[in-house]
Amino acid sequence: MRRRTPTAGLALALFAAVTATLTTTAASAAPAPVSAAPALAAAAPDISVTNVQAHLTQLNTIATNNGGTRRAGSAGYTASVSYVKTKLQAAGYTVTEQYCSACTYPSNNLIAEWPQGPADQVVMFGAHLDSVSAGPGINDNGSGSATLLENALVLAQQNPSMTKRVRFAWWTDEEQGLNGSEFYVNSLSATQRGYIKGYYNFDMVGSTNGGYFINRLTSTTAAPLKAYWDSLNLQPEENVEGQGRSDDYSFQQAGIPTSGYAAGASARKTSAQAAKWGGTANVAYDSCYHRSCDTTSNVSATVLNRSADGVAYAIWQLAVGGGTPTNDFSVAVSPTSGSVARGGSTTATVSTATTSGSAQTVSLSATGAPSGVTVSFSPTSVTSGGSATMTVSASATATTGTFTITVTGTGSVTRSAAYTVTVTGTGGCAGGQLIGNSSFESGSAPWTASSGVITNSSSQAARTGSYKAWLDGYGSSHTDTLSQSVSVPAGCSSYTLSFWLHIDTAETTTGTAYDKLTVQVGSATLATYSNLNAASGYAQRSFNLAAYAGQTVTLKWTGVEDASLQTSFVIDDVTLQVG
Repeated sequence: MRRRTPTAGLALALFAAVTATLTTTAASAAPAPVSAAPALAAAAPDISVTNVQAHLTQLNTIATNNGGTRRAGSAGYTASVSYVKTKLQAAGYTVTEQYCSACTYPSNNLIAEWPQGPADQVVMFGAHLDSVSAGPGINDNGSGSATLLENALVLAQQNPSMTKRVRFAWWTDEEQGLNGSEFYVNSLSATQRGYIKGYYNFDMVGSTNGGYFINRLTSTTAAPLKAYWDSLNLQPEENVEGQGRSDDYSFQQAGIPTSGYAAGASARKTSAQAAKWGGTANVAYDSCYHRSCDTTSNVSATVLNRSADGVAYAIWQLAVGGGTPTNDFSVAVSPTSGSVARGGSTTATVSTATTSGSAQTVSLSATGAPSGVTVSFSPTSVTSGGSATMTVSASATATTGTFTITVTGTGSVTRSAAYTVTVTGTGGCAGGQLIGNSSFESGSAPWTASSGVITNSSSQAARTGSYKAWLDGYGSSHTDTLSQSVSVPAGCSSYTLSFWLHIDTAETTTGTAYDKLTVQVGSATLATYSNLNAASGYAQRSFNLAAYAGQTVTLKWTGVEDASLQTSFVIDDVTLQVG
């Protein structure tokens, strides 16, 4: 897992003032014994922790034979890829290596797909295969890599009927900034991204003083992972320490649902956690995090076993069928609301997905439109997994007001989604500037921002007034966000988003984008800036948002800073001028 310096709030939450040395015996302490194979997971196989440990031994040997490391781009990393690839090919996987040319250490991602199940219904499981330079990286992240490898081999051995396609991935260059997974996600088309129904990440799942953490614990995506650990009475917690620090973040940024297991890194176990999970309070979950002592002796067999079996349970719940599954699908509309003036029109996207069984033809229709409003679809029917454009048109005499339109998909079953449309009495464009508190001088509303982003600090000058939005600038791994939701009216001839941006950096490189600012409207990326764009003073950046007329969208700026050398992204005077 990528290193970062905790924020002040996190540091307080994790505060401990001891220097006790962790022992394997203390680390393996656990809650009251429970069945090794609970009834909840009866259909899923028991993953042999001995086999997982055997893979870890091989990775440790590879590091020993290659200077003590498996860092991305090194001989140790190349040998690690070869070991995993050989096992997967022998088991019958479709295996590809993807060269990450944009990585800090250019090297290969390894992708393996089990060739069963619908190709447009993919559940993905990933772990980074690289270590830091300082050591062999057996917990971070041989543990996640070996856990997925053994699960992949067991899936191939059992060869069950599949309701979804299972894809495994081993990422390069994670320790340098999630570069391998980001490169992979960016290489996918919008359609290919839509095929991935969930991404599950496993980073450090055998920590010796480990906890039981789940990414996005309360999400639907996390449900099978949580269900298995709940069956063991582990009472898992949200993976706060790992937020934005591992490869699930690359998928999350692309709008793909994510979750995953983690057992903890350099943060310290609390007394309450030690009481319910065992281990030692006020000691790091992994006392060898990013050190040369991260060897095979730095892994708890108990934590590793529970993680490996939880992965198997999730695979079987999400993608393995028991006989012939019932064909079913879902329908969604994005955005969920819009406005249209008399004589005008607005559009939305109707998306479908195969939720079980095989893909099927889905016919689209709509009800609930007021007098004078028509709803059409292009195309009028899709194969589940596909999408269509919905156009809502209002005549010159259409009934005004706000109405709920029900969009219905009809196949072997009927599924629906709601869309709210507001019909206004006149056409044309009132014009004006739509951003509230555009210069940040009136507090934070209606902005939503990370703590400390909207500031009048004298360390960075505002373009006008005293306040501005200052993202990053910490000189450590850090993520800041700034966003505002805005309703874009229909019927205007121009829609110009503008903001003034100053980039200040301590990075000295002339060719590597270590720190990045991403500008988004909804899930679409408008632009990405980095430390390479640093310059004195502010520069105005402008974009045409005509494509979002008649929609309510969220404008978002996300600054991601790596582990060293600050880059500040300072934003001021944001406007969305329509006319």
